[in-house]
Amino acid sequence: MAKRGIRAVGVSYRLGLTPGIFAGSYVSCADNSGARLVRVIGVVGAHAKTTVRRIPGACVGDMVVVSVREGKPELRKQVMRAIVIRQRRPYRRADGTWIAFEDNAVVIVSPEGEPKGTEIRGPVAREAAERWPRIAGLATMIV
Repeated sequence: MAKRGIRAVGVSYRLGLTPGIFAGSYVSCADNSGARLVRVIGVVGAHAKTTVRRIPGACVGDMVVVSVREGKPELRKQVMRAIVIRQRRPYRRADGTWIAFEDNAVVIVSPEGEPKGTEIRGPVAREAAERWPRIAGLATMIV
């Protein structure tokens, strides 16, 4: 039987934003923490079950669990938390504009949301800057 009523687009825990980074994605690190390439292994707050083919997805401003693949030797193979600051997949803002960046990027943070690095290279999405004020303080450009 067909579903009735209004259906939300995207993920249930972040209504309105299209997820662009999923578990298993390789993403570049945009800060100076020492990591260069990370692999997303989970999304904090996502209740997706991989056993029933629902892969957890993250959008701009979400916290993800990552494994460092390239970077300083002491950081490699470490499991850390990160915030998504850019995504290639276009998403729609409340004012009707569509935003898409030219790469996917994250910033390594502590479990409380404190950035590990001291600077962020490249632009930061406004959604991530509004949700995480410490990242907004380190950003050189907010789009």
